[in-house]
Amino acid sequence: MIGIDIVSIERIKKMFDKFGIKAYQKFLSEDEIILVKKVETAAGFWAAKEAASKALGTGIGADCSFLDIKISKTNKNAPLLTYSQKVLKKFNIKNSYVSIAHDSGFATAIVHLEKN
Repeated sequence: MIGIDIVSIERIKKMFDKFGIKAYQKFLSEDEIILVKKVETAAGFWAAKEAASKALGTGIGADCSFLDIKISKTNKNAPLLTYSQKVLKKFNIKNSYVSIAHDSGFATAIVHLEKN
């Protein structure tokens, strides 16, 4: 299964400017917020979580929330997705791969899921 998303970096910046850290707390865990040094990173994380939920076939909602998907970094700084136990079981996820990019005011992400 494949999911893709694109988001305006300015949209994420406006959310942060209006609501501060609470904007990030709506879609990022505390560990993820620590990784965010620039708004481009936050926008990339948003796109990655949206893409992952689309790969599941649900989108963000009751079956999979933003906080059911976690983003971390490998020792080489590549993004890595993990899922809550609820999502892992419900969607039978075996492996997950993500690529995030940002340029010219947009962040985009693509996620490939393998199911058992």
